[in-house]
Amino acid sequence: MISDSPSPRHGYPGRLLVFEGLDGSGKSTQAALLGKWLQAQGYRVFFTEWNSSDLVSSVIRRGKKKGLLTPTTFSLLHATDFADRFDRKILPPLRAGYLVVCDRYAYTAFVRDAARGCDPAWVRTIYSFAPRPDRVFYFRVPVGVTLRRKVASRLKINYYEAGMDMGLSDDTQESYVRFQTRLKREYERIAAGDAFTIVDATRRVEEIQAALRAEVKPLLENFPTVARLTHDG
Repeated sequence: MISDSPSPRHGYPGRLLVFEGLDGSGKSTQAALLGKWLQAQGYRVFFTEWNSSDLVSSVIRRGKKKGLLTPTTFSLLHATDFADRFDRKILPPLRAGYLVVCDRYAYTAFVRDAARGCDPAWVRTIYSFAPRPDRVFYFRVPVGVTLRRKVASRLKINYYEAGMDMGLSDDTQESYVRFQTRLKREYERIAAGDAFTIVDATRRVEEIQAALRAEVKPLLENFPTVARLTHDG
């Protein structure tokens, strides 16, 4: 049986920075803040997020709306979406020497698909084309905290985000807690093997951002800024 050991690193001139975590963990906010800070430091930055491929995103939306997605179909559609996103939106800037900031990467599929009952090794095989990032920031946060944040934001909890398709509970919030707990368990299971950098996502926004900047600085030693590229050219 194929293990879920990590893929080789990408080996391109750029840097690949990935943000992972539960919905409501604050990772998207922090990814955006870090990207803006890196740009302000003079680096070329490209930002990309999950489900951003035009190729299959509309198919996924229609499938979700009509409740047609089985766990396997769900997995394969997201893999297709990610493959297109990787080929068109991640790989080119990596080759061109950009800092690529990813709000979710293949690890999201590893976690969500396993939580829905797919074989983790099978999922890893599907995503075997995706190389290891230079850094994966995993935003660790209690499920209860993410629920409180969701409620406070007044945003409706998504049907699939709550795992309602799994039949875990007829109550949306209860189903959310049960499904997100499954996701958290999977994240924790793969954290060590995939060398995640653990981020305490219960801290203040400013504290988390300062810690992230300190983490990426070693990756930027001798990494060219726009001004240096222009001067060298």
